[in-house]
Amino acid sequence: MKRSLFLILFCLGFLTANGQGLLDPVKWKLSIEKKENNQVDILIDCTIEEGWHIYSQKQFGEEFEGPIPTEFAYNNGDSTFRLLGETKEPELTPTYDEVFEMDVVYFEDKARFVQSIEVIQPENLMITVEVYYSVCDDTQCLAPETKVFEIPLAGGEQATVSAEVTEEDLVKAEALALDLKRKEQFETLEQEKKGLWTIFFLGFLGGLIALVTPCVFPMIPLTVSFFTKSGRTKRQGLTNAILYGLFIFLIYLLLSIPFHVLDSVNPDILNNISTNTILNTIFFLIFLAFAFSFFGYFELTLPSSWSSAMDSKATSIGGVIGIFFMALTLAIVSFSCTGPILGTLLGSSLTTDGGATQLSMGMGGFGLALALPFGLFALFPNWLTNLPKSGGWLNTVKVVLGFIELGLAFKFLSNADLVEHWGLLKREVFIGIWIICALGIALYLFGVIRFPHDGPKKKKIPKGNVFVAAISIAFLIYLIPGLTNTKYANLKLLSGFPPPLFYSLYDKGTSAPLGLEAYKDFDEGIAAAKAAGKPVMVDFTGWACVNCRKMEEQVWSREEIFKVISEDYVLVSLYVDDRKELPEEEMFNYPKPNGTVKEIETVGDKWATFQTINFQNNSQPYYILLDADLNYLNKPVGYTPDSDEFLSWLEEGVENFKEIK
Repeated sequence: MKRSLFLILFCLGFLTANGQGLLDPVKWKLSIEKKENNQVDILIDCTIEEGWHIYSQKQFGEEFEGPIPTEFAYNNGDSTFRLLGETKEPELTPTYDEVFEMDVVYFEDKARFVQSIEVIQPENLMITVEVYYSVCDDTQCLAPETKVFEIPLAGGEQATVSAEVTEEDLVKAEALALDLKRKEQFETLEQEKKGLWTIFFLGFLGGLIALVTPCVFPMIPLTVSFFTKSGRTKRQGLTNAILYGLFIFLIYLLLSIPFHVLDSVNPDILNNISTNTILNTIFFLIFLAFAFSFFGYFELTLPSSWSSAMDSKATSIGGVIGIFFMALTLAIVSFSCTGPILGTLLGSSLTTDGGATQLSMGMGGFGLALALPFGLFALFPNWLTNLPKSGGWLNTVKVVLGFIELGLAFKFLSNADLVEHWGLLKREVFIGIWIICALGIALYLFGVIRFPHDGPKKKKIPKGNVFVAAISIAFLIYLIPGLTNTKYANLKLLSGFPPPLFYSLYDKGTSAPLGLEAYKDFDEGIAAAKAAGKPVMVDFTGWACVNCRKMEEQVWSREEIFKVISEDYVLVSLYVDDRKELPEEEMFNYPKPNGTVKEIETVGDKWATFQTINFQNNSQPYYILLDADLNYLNKPVGYTPDSDEFLSWLEEGVENFKEIK
């Protein structure tokens, strides 16, 4: 009675959920067409819902490399009939699949398969046809299905063949059910925009660095003195200097407005820019030019006519508008020093999917840092006497910045390399380049190497040089473990800058995507999560799931996402199309909600059924975040190509796990 009640409740639950998560987009119909000389055609028609498709019988590529082919099997082993050739299918031109990187054939809307047979014993002949197939759309694949049909040779309606369900089968089915918690009452926590103040601070820091470059630093006392002395009154001079600083801030903030326009036209455009190979390569070349400009091999400046025109406007117009043009003149004249720093900010915002809002925050911070000295020194002119005098130290700052620009340049080349899989900048090669840049800074500051604009070599190394060189050497030492194949190679302080750990010269191969560590058994994963004190990411996937591969290669491979999955979660990847046979004692017959019975014989059968029983969903990819006590951490998601959205979903799970804990 207990088992019967369990079966009834399960079926009711599934019937309720059938319109919400369980999909069955393919309908099969069998018929008989008699020919001459005891020949008969078995006509197998399938009707496929719009947007879905099934694959050809042909195996494209090696096993697990291509899509799952459709298979047909017949009960001709009892000598009642024999097959005449293979099952015929519609002839279609193969279509190239970018994910599988091969030509494949698939059928949409409807398809007819025909199997010719020669009948040997026609009396009361019942023909059994077993169909194994997988169905996909543009965003998901369903677990492979096996359906068995019977149709009499005499013609008539087909019948679905179902195995007998025993008491033992119900016990095994019940064992797959989980006691999930917080499933219905879970409320999505309000998401906060994170990282805006961080990038504002980085922009502000970049502006402070720009202040001590040869193009900007000498301008501070000259400009402040001009405003404090040129005003009719002291109050007016102060007002003009503060206005000047305000306009500098606004000019840099206004530079981000075009990106807001782009973002409003297409919200994905900045994400597309961030992964664009051509743009990242252009950034790499621009940063190389910036670096060698800072080294003193040539000067990068905007046309002198621009600054002359702005200066002329400022002189002729005067007043508030004149002050604005003076601020614009400063922005143009100082471009050779501020441009590379500003370019770093611009490029970093785009290539980390920061979007226009983060870009505005960074530009605002940069402009504020440049503007502050003009306002502060105008209010407190006595501070000017404490400023160090211009000199060779300003050129030293430029060269150090040149090495930093050189290191950042390879970040953009790395982005292009990861997208295109060139294999040029594996993680260890990238870190090696940064080590060389850090060593270059130290050698330059100690006077070992020289550049064109350097003055005579000093007999005594300045204390500032020693201090910065010591920091550079410490950074170099920190980087060295990154060249090894040890647990110390994960340089957490630099997460997101070097290529991910799996993109390595060393063999990082595992049985999980991207070299991640993953459990292939749910219970083992839960036990590991409990021992590690971490949440679980359940990944319902398939060896031949197109969109599963897209998620892994295009979304999971992003450094921030890879880091969260590998460090903050225990990954459990359950393959619903794994055709490895289960041990005989684990096989059972499972009663499906539509009244048919599914024979659970393979690992894939088990996990596909496990998914439908517990999560009322049968599509892949499908991701669930749980803690070790089976509490939901947020709402499960399927195919999510927006990497920012997927990262936020993962981070939300971590935060909710901490709250529950």
